[in-house]
Amino acid sequence: MEQTLRGKLTYKVTLMVAATLCIVVCSMVFTLMFGLFDEKVDNNEIFKLISPAFQTVVGGFIGLLAGIKLSHDDEEVTKK
Repeated sequence: MEQTLRGKLTYKVTLMVAATLCIVVCSMVFTLMFGLFDEKVDNNEIFKLISPAFQTVVGGFIGLLAGIKLSHDDEEVTKK
């Protein structure tokens, strides 16, 4: 029973993290595209602002997903 609850929790957390990552990446791409085609905005400044934020957000979420996957795989190996 405990394994089933833990598996469901892992699935839900992974799903929420993946959905949040998709929303953040889509909103950042939309903002970047809006800024690129706006005549009032200097394109060089957009890349300076968004690139570090984009890398930080994506790297953090991918690290979290990898950690969840590795911890879930460790539990399966231990139980066998």
